[in-house]
Amino acid sequence: MASKRLLIYDTTLRDGTQAENFNLSVEDKLRITLKLDELGIDFVEGGWPGANPASTRYFEEIRNYRLSHSQVAAFGSTRNFSNPADQDPNLQALVAAATPAITIFGKSWDVHVRDALRIELADNLLIIEDSLAFLRPRVKHLFYDAEHFFDGFKANPEYALATLDRAVAGGAEYLVLCDTNGGTLPTEIAAIITAVKKHLKQTGSKIELGIHAHNDSESAVANSLLAISLGARQVQGTINGVGERCGNANLTSIMPALALKMGYAFAAAARLGKLTETSRFVTELGNMPHNKYQPYVGQAAFAHKGGIHVSAVKRNPLTYEHIEPEKVGNIRRILISDQAGRSNILHKAKKYGIDLDSKDPLVSSILKKLKELETQGFQYEGAEASFELLMRRALGTRKEYFRLLGFRVISQKEPAAGAVSEGEIAGGIMEEATIRLEVGGETVHAAALGNGPVNALDNALRKALAGFYPQLAQVELQDYKVRVLASEHGTGARVRVLIESGDHEAAWGTVGVSHDIIEASWQALVDSITYKLMKDERARDGGSGKGC
Repeated sequence: MASKRLLIYDTTLRDGTQAENFNLSVEDKLRITLKLDELGIDFVEGGWPGANPASTRYFEEIRNYRLSHSQVAAFGSTRNFSNPADQDPNLQALVAAATPAITIFGKSWDVHVRDALRIELADNLLIIEDSLAFLRPRVKHLFYDAEHFFDGFKANPEYALATLDRAVAGGAEYLVLCDTNGGTLPTEIAAIITAVKKHLKQTGSKIELGIHAHNDSESAVANSLLAISLGARQVQGTINGVGERCGNANLTSIMPALALKMGYAFAAAARLGKLTETSRFVTELGNMPHNKYQPYVGQAAFAHKGGIHVSAVKRNPLTYEHIEPEKVGNIRRILISDQAGRSNILHKAKKYGIDLDSKDPLVSSILKKLKELETQGFQYEGAEASFELLMRRALGTRKEYFRLLGFRVISQKEPAAGAVSEGEIAGGIMEEATIRLEVGGETVHAAALGNGPVNALDNALRKALAGFYPQLAQVELQDYKVRVLASEHGTGARVRVLIESGDHEAAWGTVGVSHDIIEASWQALVDSITYKLMKDERARDGGSGKGC
C-alpha cells in the first residue's frame, strides 16, 4: 500500500517506566533493548541521560552490545532559556550519551510557554531552533517531539505551526506530533494533520511527520493508525501500551494492524511471530501481570468459549478470528465453560488423545456434568487438568493412584511474648496436618507442618506418597488463588480454589469448590497430584494413555 517504509519508535524504557507500578532496573532495560532488537524495532528510546544515575549507566552499558537492527535514542528537552546551547547541561548530556539518535521535545502550546516555561512566545521559538541546530551536526538522526501539539493547535494554530517551522529550520529529521494529554479524538486528528501538511507544503518543507499518542481517551491506537494513513512515517509507542496515567499508544496493537491490515512495510513486520513473546517478556521484567484480554497478544485474544463459535472456528477460523494467531506468535484456545457445546468437548477430547465420536452418548453426559459442576462454582477455563480428569472419569479410564481414608488439620496460635491484650499482634501460627491414605492396598499415615493449613496438607500428602511415587518431588505449586463465589453467607460463603502446578516439563491447572477452603484446596491438590502421575504414566506408555 505504502511506497515508503515506516519507522517504529519504542519508548517503553522511558515513557513506559512512568507508568504506575512498572519499574525496570538497568539490567532489565538492557535485556528489553536486546529483545526489541530481535523484534526489529527501528529506534529504542533508552531514557533521559543525566536525569538520574540509572539512565546514565544504561547509555554507558548499551555501548557494549552490538544490536543487529535497532538504534538507540537519547531523549531530552530544548535548552533552558538562560543557557546558551553549547553550555546547556541537558544538551551536553544528550551528546555525551553517544547514541545514533537524539529526540528532543519542545513546547507547542502557548499556555505551556507562558505558565510552565514562563518565557515569551518568541523566546520559545528561539530555543527550539537553537537546540536542534546545536545537536544537528553531532548526531546521525535528530527527531523533534512537538509536545502537546494537538492541544496547542486547537488553542492557537498559528503559534503551534510556528514552532514546527523553527524545528524545521533547526534541522529536525522528523516532526513528531504529540497528543501528550491523550485527549484528542480520531474525529479531530485528520483535520489537524491535514492542516499541518498543507502548511509544510506551502513553506516548501519536505520534512517527514510522526505521531506520539497517549491513551487517556482510549484513542491512542486509533489516532496513531489514522496519522499513518494520513502520511505520517514514524509512530511512537510502548510495548503493551504502558505509560503514565492511562498509558501510551500500544505498539503490540499498532504494528500488526499496520502490517497485516494496512499493508505497510517496516522491519518488525517480518518478525511479528515474536510479538506475543516480546509482549510477555516486557511484562515479566516489569513485574506486572499480563493483560489476558489484550488484542493480538493476550491469552484470550484467540480464545473461544461459546459452542456455536467453536463449531464454526473448527470449520473455518476466519468466522470468529480477524487474523491467524500464529502471525503474531499467539495460539488459538478452546475454552471449557458453562457455555460449552459438543464441539468444545470433542475438541478437548482430541487434544487429550481421547477417541470420542460426536454421536457418542458420553459427549452429552460429560456436557451435562460440566454444566452441573459450573453451576456449583467450578471453573475449568484455568483448570484444564481437572477437566481432563473429569472426562476420563466419565469414560471410566481415570486411574485411582491413592484413596483418602481421612485427614486432620490443626492450627495452633499462641500469644506473643509480652502480649497483654487480645488485640495485640501475636507471634507465629503453627499448622500441622495428618493424613491417612490407602495406596495399593497398603494404609499409609503421615504428618507434616506447613506455612498455613493448605501448605501443611500438601506437605503431608506428598510425604505419604513419596515412597510410592518419588517423581512427585518434581512438582511445584506455582500459584494458588482463592475466590469467594457468593458473599451473602459471609464467612460461610462457597469458595473456589485454583491451583497451578508444574514440573520441569509442563504446567497445569486444577480446581476445587466447597464452603470449606481446606476441602476446596484438597480437591485441587488431589487433581494436581493425580494429573502428574497420569501424565508421567502416559509418557512411559508412549503417549497412548494406557493405565489412565
